[in-house]
Amino acid sequence: MADIQSVGIIGAGQMGSGIAHVMALAGYDVTLHDVSENAIKASLELVEGNLGRQLAKSKITEDEMKAAIGRIRPAPKMTQLTDCDIVIEAATENIELKKAIFRQLSEVLDPGGIIATNTSSISITALAAVTDRPDRFIGLHFMNPVPVMKLVEVIRGIATSEQTFQVAKTITERLGKTMAVSEDYPAFIVNRILMPMINEAIYCLYEGVGTVEAIDTGMKLGANHPMGPLQLADFIGLDTCLSIMQVLYDGLADSKYRPCPLLVKYTEAGWLGKKSGRGFYDYKGDVPVPTR
Repeated sequence: MADIQSVGIIGAGQMGSGIAHVMALAGYDVTLHDVSENAIKASLELVEGNLGRQLAKSKITEDEMKAAIGRIRPAPKMTQLTDCDIVIEAATENIELKKAIFRQLSEVLDPGGIIATNTSSISITALAAVTDRPDRFIGLHFMNPVPVMKLVEVIRGIATSEQTFQVAKTITERLGKTMAVSEDYPAFIVNRILMPMINEAIYCLYEGVGTVEAIDTGMKLGANHPMGPLQLADFIGLDTCLSIMQVLYDGLADSKYRPCPLLVKYTEAGWLGKKSGRGFYDYKGDVPVPTR
């Protein structure tokens, strides 16, 4: 189990692309699956573009870039993941969608294969329970953007074996990342702290305490944050922020985690942040403009 060579990835979005990037660069053979072949194609182009930027900054060599690109294999069918040593799910933050993926994956993945999830908030134990191998199931929560951020949260479910945990540790070290071990509680460590801060910033906007610009400037210059909380929410995706806040609110039954109504309204409107072109900022022009 410890000799991991091949990595499957489910989900060719921003996170799946980032994970494919770092895995291939670290020497793993990567099989990238998505229900949309167009998404896989776009993901491969994104990875190549990001590797190109690393090359331009002399962070990698041209040979390393070519080798990494050559290690990623597109896989429009889930059955193409059968022989992978570990499969990492990086689909949308929706528990029912993830459960459906894991039920299907359990049917096609070789019995010795490990299953990991990149969930940023959902119970590892609950997801593992729908598989045929809860002892070989673990949370590997990468930070966005994956090629840049150094942290990986590793979360064991109640049934996760020590051997599976050691595999996760080995992978994290080979990627050059730092591991933070979290217990299996709603939103784990990073988002348990980060998302209520973002939610409170949205409440400040909702209640008229300050404008988008004032709130973000206040936190950047007053708390030395590299990015304001509303700008960060747009970068993460407001739908993802809302999903995580709902997990916290439902899982901990504490009113302090109630999602701000303005966050709900923006998500309902499809104003999801940078990925949709509009959130707390409008991204149509060269420079993002506050929308409130």
